[in-house]
Amino acid sequence: MSCLRILLSKQVLTGRGFARCYATVPTTKNFINGEFVESKTTKWIDLPNPATNELVTRVPESTRDEMEAAVASAQDAFRSWSQTTVLTRQQIMFKFQQLIKDNLKMIAANITQEQGKTLIDAEGDVMRGLQVVEHCCSIPSLQLGETLQGISKDMDTMTFKLPLGVVAGITPFNFPAMIPLWMFPMAAVCGNTSIIKPSERDPGATMILAQLAKDAGFPDGVLNIIHGKHDSVNFICDHPDIKAISFVGSDQAGQYIYERGSKNGKRVQSNMGAKNHGVIMPDANKESTLTQLVGAAFGAAGQRCMALSTAVFVGEAKNWIPELVERAKKLKVNAGHEPDADLGPLISPESKKRVLSLVQSGVEEGAELLLDGRDIKVQGYEKGNFVGPTILNKVKPNMQCYTEEIFGPVLCSLEVDTLDEAISIVNANPYGNGTAIFTTNGATARKYTMESDVGQVGVNVPIPVPLPMFSFTGSRGSFRGDTNFYGKQGVQFYTQVKTVTQLWKSDDAGVKGSATNMPVQR
Repeated sequence: MSCLRILLSKQVLTGRGFARCYATVPTTKNFINGEFVESKTTKWIDLPNPATNELVTRVPESTRDEMEAAVASAQDAFRSWSQTTVLTRQQIMFKFQQLIKDNLKMIAANITQEQGKTLIDAEGDVMRGLQVVEHCCSIPSLQLGETLQGISKDMDTMTFKLPLGVVAGITPFNFPAMIPLWMFPMAAVCGNTSIIKPSERDPGATMILAQLAKDAGFPDGVLNIIHGKHDSVNFICDHPDIKAISFVGSDQAGQYIYERGSKNGKRVQSNMGAKNHGVIMPDANKESTLTQLVGAAFGAAGQRCMALSTAVFVGEAKNWIPELVERAKKLKVNAGHEPDADLGPLISPESKKRVLSLVQSGVEEGAELLLDGRDIKVQGYEKGNFVGPTILNKVKPNMQCYTEEIFGPVLCSLEVDTLDEAISIVNANPYGNGTAIFTTNGATARKYTMESDVGQVGVNVPIPVPLPMFSFTGSRGSFRGDTNFYGKQGVQFYTQVKTVTQLWKSDDAGVKGSATNMPVQR
């Protein structure tokens, strides 16, 4: 086992009292040209455990020279990596996906310590990313071009999907394994090289994945990792050798990266905020629907861009709300590594403060606070960033708690009389990441899927994130760009099409002289 993995193993397994002063706190390193490199920066970011706020590691703001070195390494590696055979890249992906499986629990433990989510949820984080890696193993089929022989007399046309060059990924804190695995494996298997900037709040999972990629046979420079905040983002947006940017995160950052990257001629895909609605029809299966609502609203402490944060009860379905509250009350809030935890802490004290403020705004604007998790105390973790399950009822679309993405364990409940009213509310919201309808009526389900203006729709599926053979198709205010993440569209994003038209005249052997007339294809 490498020194890095020994260090990470100690870091994720030693629990609450691991780090208390700078003298004993490990620093997170850059990963450049296949090596873990200590940063020479003078600017460091403290990373606390969200359940205790005790220091876990210090993350560098990578220097300009370090970031330039990462791009130079990727640029150099691209020359040879882009020329490797598809089968060679496929074999490396086979090894990589097996190494992720073998080390899944270690990655999950690191996520729980740095991000706060429960261990079982952290394992799901890794598994959903692993599925993309497994799909990358189909690259001989995914990267097929097209050929048409005899398009004109003695003429054939064919297309090839070729890599772009150096690409970059900027990832969020809420899925520290899954989102990087949406990015660099797909980029690499298509023949590109990558610069990844993980969230400064929880980069450990990405660092473990870098070690596993190296162990799987990724050549030096194919994957590079830098760290930081605004300077590193601007560097990625501006550097002329970076051809494309993948981003998942907040609205403000996503819009900025899309505009700045696009202005510099880069291909950009930007997944941003959401306000996902679950429409509950009175004919739905009550037991299944309430169970799924509770999990989708409060799982991961609501820190999912696909969290079902808004419930729209149609007609008599509103009579189920008291039972929904009782089920939510039974959820156990605790540190993520504790075996009885249903949801862990929020990522930071600032996030907790923002969530509490939005809940209070709902109360002040007239919403009914049916379940209040703001003052929850977790024994043994009194300094953690905990908020318990919270339900605001009779929310109106003009309330701040509705118009803003709360990103916490807060469910906003609305009541309407008809399905058409529910559809109007969903479509009037600027976001289009995901939505769900709960019903046992096929015609109702079809009407909703056809008329709701949202990129991903679930029917009795609360979080309709598609498996990797499809693509993540958030839309409207939740996405900027033309090509979505993973699946066929992911391959399209990380490749460029070259078209070759060739003419081999069957009677060339007998041709004498040159033709000066305009060639006409028939």
